[in-house]
Amino acid sequence: MSGDRELDVVVFGATGFVGRLVAGYLAGHAPGGVRIGLAGRSERRLENIRAGLGGATSVWPLLLADSADPVSVAALARAARVVVSTVGPYRAQGLGLVAACAAAGSHYADLTGEVLFIRDSIDRCNDVAASSGARIVHCCGFDSVPSDLGVLLLHHAARTDDAGDLLDTTLVVTALRGGISGGTLASLMGQQDEVRASAKRRQVVQDPYGLSPDRAAEPDLGDERDLAWARYDGDLRMWTGPFVMAGLNTRVVRRSNALQGWAYGRRFRYREVTGFGASPAGPALAVAASAALKAAEAGLAFGPSRAMLGPLLPAPGQGPSEKTRRTGFFRMQIHTRTSAGARYLGTIEARGDPGYAATAVILGETALCLALDRDQLPDRAGVLTPATAMGAALASRLRSAGQRLATRQIIQ
Repeated sequence: MSGDRELDVVVFGATGFVGRLVAGYLAGHAPGGVRIGLAGRSERRLENIRAGLGGATSVWPLLLADSADPVSVAALARAARVVVSTVGPYRAQGLGLVAACAAAGSHYADLTGEVLFIRDSIDRCNDVAASSGARIVHCCGFDSVPSDLGVLLLHHAARTDDAGDLLDTTLVVTALRGGISGGTLASLMGQQDEVRASAKRRQVVQDPYGLSPDRAAEPDLGDERDLAWARYDGDLRMWTGPFVMAGLNTRVVRRSNALQGWAYGRRFRYREVTGFGASPAGPALAVAASAALKAAEAGLAFGPSRAMLGPLLPAPGQGPSEKTRRTGFFRMQIHTRTSAGARYLGTIEARGDPGYAATAVILGETALCLALDRDQLPDRAGVLTPATAMGAALASRLRSAGQRLATRQIIQ
């Protein structure tokens, strides 16, 4: 990748809800001398965002770009070493920027939760990015960095202990508090519409290995569907229910395994659930949460119910209040056993609303990691995952930013 760029990092979509949070995080945490720019469609709105950040940001350049204008998108990609995009829904608006960054040899990171967009990005842009040296990294927020880095760190721990490959591995969400944004809802509904309209797209979304770089080479490990309803897990000794992001996160983690030559193991089985404990209230809580998730999915899937829910839901560009962002948090555990019979536990925790405050930290540190930590990054290019593009370097940054990523062996 060429080092002859005007900027180190540019935030595309800086006037949007999450874009403003990411810009604010970089304003407060980027080292001196890092050249940062703000990009979007409206110069006036960009000026207002920059003025609100204050301090040294007064000299940050403003770049006008529109995802519907290929010329402006190509110029944006050429201007920066790293482009972070918060402009969604990504499948409708984002592929042009991915392609431009791949062609220009510029690193790219986003917050997409859209499996179909990632699949298109892989199919259309991976070879170009691999040739140019660009790292194209999707899912650089609450989905799917905690999952992806958490499993990678367990793999590192087992390898260090010579404990063999990872086998059955389960992420359990043990605590979660936060809000939801209109942009997230728009992305979810857009993918629902595409899945309903196309059997081929539905097959990609439902395939546990739908993001694999080599689908034919993936192992056949039986039923690997995401948990759809409440159940008691005898191994975890708790009641569990579905986790709303499992359909994305599990595919990202499996892609990471394959991109590393199935380093986690050829019998690596991965799933994600919400944990409700083993108390007498556990079954009722698990069933109620499962029913609520099913109802929400059904309500957002069809036009009439969407119209009824519309006034109650945030519109694109809206998100949770400052108080909600400040008081939110998440806690996760990842349980695994290895081929040598060892058991490990990973813990991932962060303060702040998962999808917004915590995600702004994750995406901001991702941008700085790609821009500043070149000598510490894995020697890979193409359409990657957080684990395969940045790995331990990003984990180190997140720890320094106050998030917890830890592993330990469980002595049986």
